[in-house]
Amino acid sequence: MKKARILVQGIVQGVGFRPNVYRLARARDLNGYVRNLGNVVEIVVEGSDDNIKRFTTDIETKKTPISKIDSVKIEWLDDDGPLKFSGFQILESSSNFSGSSVIPPDVATCDSCLGEVMKSGDRRYRYPFTACTDCGPRFTVISSIPYDRERTSMDAFPLCPDCMGEYQDPEDRRYHAEATCCPVCGPEVFLYREEKISVDNPIKEAAKLLDEGNVLAMKGIGGTHLVVNTLDDLPIINLRNKLGRMNQPFACMSPDIPTIRSFAEVANYEEKILLSNNRPIVILKKNKDYYLSPHVAPELHNLGIMLPYSALHHLLFTYTDSPAYIMTSANMPGEPMLTQNQEIISKLEGVADYYLLHNREIINRCDDSVLRFRGGDLAFIRRSRGYVPEPYDFSNINTDLNVLALGPEIDVTFSLLKEGKCYVSQHIGDTTKYETFLYLQEAIEYMMGITRTDNVDIVTCDLHPQFFTTKLAHELGERFQCPVLKVQHHHAHAAALSLDWGVEELICIAADGVGYGDDGSAWGGEILYSNRTEYERMASLMPQNMPGGDLTTRFPARMMMAMLYPYYDEDELLELMRTDYLDYFPHGLKEVDIVANQLERNFNLTGTTSTGRVLDALAAILHVCGERTYEGECAMKLESAAYSGEDSFDLPIKIVQKNGMDVLDTSRILSSVLEKKLEGEKIEDLACSAQRAVSEGLAELAIRTARKKDVNNIGGSGGVFYNEAISMTIKNVVENAGFRFLQHKNSCAGDGSVSMGQAVVAALYYNKNRNKS
Repeated sequence: MKKARILVQGIVQGVGFRPNVYRLARARDLNGYVRNLGNVVEIVVEGSDDNIKRFTTDIETKKTPISKIDSVKIEWLDDDGPLKFSGFQILESSSNFSGSSVIPPDVATCDSCLGEVMKSGDRRYRYPFTACTDCGPRFTVISSIPYDRERTSMDAFPLCPDCMGEYQDPEDRRYHAEATCCPVCGPEVFLYREEKISVDNPIKEAAKLLDEGNVLAMKGIGGTHLVVNTLDDLPIINLRNKLGRMNQPFACMSPDIPTIRSFAEVANYEEKILLSNNRPIVILKKNKDYYLSPHVAPELHNLGIMLPYSALHHLLFTYTDSPAYIMTSANMPGEPMLTQNQEIISKLEGVADYYLLHNREIINRCDDSVLRFRGGDLAFIRRSRGYVPEPYDFSNINTDLNVLALGPEIDVTFSLLKEGKCYVSQHIGDTTKYETFLYLQEAIEYMMGITRTDNVDIVTCDLHPQFFTTKLAHELGERFQCPVLKVQHHHAHAAALSLDWGVEELICIAADGVGYGDDGSAWGGEILYSNRTEYERMASLMPQNMPGGDLTTRFPARMMMAMLYPYYDEDELLELMRTDYLDYFPHGLKEVDIVANQLERNFNLTGTTSTGRVLDALAAILHVCGERTYEGECAMKLESAAYSGEDSFDLPIKIVQKNGMDVLDTSRILSSVLEKKLEGEKIEDLACSAQRAVSEGLAELAIRTARKKDVNNIGGSGGVFYNEAISMTIKNVVENAGFRFLQHKNSCAGDGSVSMGQAVVAALYYNKNRNKS
């Protein structure tokens, strides 16, 4: 008889991995044990040589649905003596280990559990917290590792005899399912308004209240949603007024795919991700029969939809005929999502009419993930619930360095690199808000705790000296007595994209709203050569002036006026602003004159090469959007206008030299659009052609650079690459020129993956300097 020790790494905790190993070992007639060591699962087996080898193969080929295996290492033991074990056992987890542990993300309710919830007579009939080893909360309920019930918020709910029987039965799918419970022993849901409302079925009553037009705050798995019916205008307008979000699109939840198809287009690849156990919000195009309220996603051709991911959601839809409910994060603008009952009630007073709450603690808030497809290519807009904290593989970059990367400032995540795994946090948000900045620090401490990270070798952050994350980086550098490395924003974008594809060098089209450049100006339309460790700025959009600085990001007519200034007589330009665009200047004629004076005197102007500002100016000049009330609004509305238009015009794509660098003349594009608009051409067609001109110009800059550098890979990163038309145009131009085009596929095109890119740069920087010494 042979003996072997097998170590398995990956997402193998809390996913039914150990009971599955138990069943596989018994099927192969092996003795021994399996136990959780926190960072790995240890298996010791004895039996025939052939059975052990087949068992080792089974571990990978017959794994449980939500487990993910990174490595299986087998060590043959010398002991060939008599059997030491009688049968096969599952031992208690050991807390005596070193190294990090991979915690699984939250997983949508599985079909087996949902079947029980919907089956009359089942002991979990209509129970909203039903879960097993194949589904339910993980990341949002765990306080420390190893992942066992006593270290989760479920510890407050001792198991009843029936649940304990399942929990202790290795043949049951609820064996060591840490979130398992039932109506007898588990959490309870209740309806609240000033006090608890006594009703037999709180979920049914909540659905009734929603269908009557009320706003409901509903506490879920990783946070709280504000819920409203999507068929009536007034409740949505009411919610918008209460939140001060008059235009921002709301995400929705719909009960099933056929219902979604009744108002939105669903491609096969979109259906697949909607139905996945990650259950993200997916951005879908409205179809020709769209019948939800126009106030759900105003002036946009698309909207965000998700399917139910908890039994609570499924039950809510059993009591309504509504095709969808708005499900938007319950927080005040810029602040973290609310998770604690008293906080939910107090902070949403005057916003929510009723509260559907429960008494299970949410240890880690985790917003819904959001993604969209561009011509079939997936891109994360927000990588959070259902995916976090699953790490990225950095084993080819560095396996012995601890890096803490803090990201940018607004759309923040942080990343922790340890032992070749990079843990990118859930969505944190806008760290200029005090509560969110505190949340960032709390989330860092938590992530370091569950990965057992005691020290940090490098802290890395954005190049911008005034970011709160930059200041925090220096504080953490002092705490850990380690260096702080500042990484230029778009360099981090390029590094994240290169990791996504496993390439060492590329030409990156970095197109977004803003990133602090190494010359102190606002970049955002850059062509970079990057080999991950270093970068070189090779080309850009034409530098433009922003009169009043950040005011132009809110009022794009200022940007439009500045971009037109070199091409128009000043009196002619002033007359145009006064007659056609005066309502886009909140202070009217006086403000127009002030902006003109700033441009004439070269006073209070900030330089920028931002693609976002160019798209804003195009949206303003076409009367598509005159004020940005949420991030990306002008560009999103321009995309929607262009979606219904035709590419009818050949707008000038002129590349010139400025300061020894190729630049795309975006003022020429804008002035040509204005000329055709004044001739009476269709707005939608002009929007379509304008987007194409900017896209082709960026692509041509990148192609010229790729030829200079003899690089075959051209990639696109930054928030502009969520625009499907721009992404696909650039891709087609690049590929038609014979180059390979790369887009983010497992990471965020926007700022959500900047922290991961910072970690890439820091790790390689460390490697390079270590090799020198």
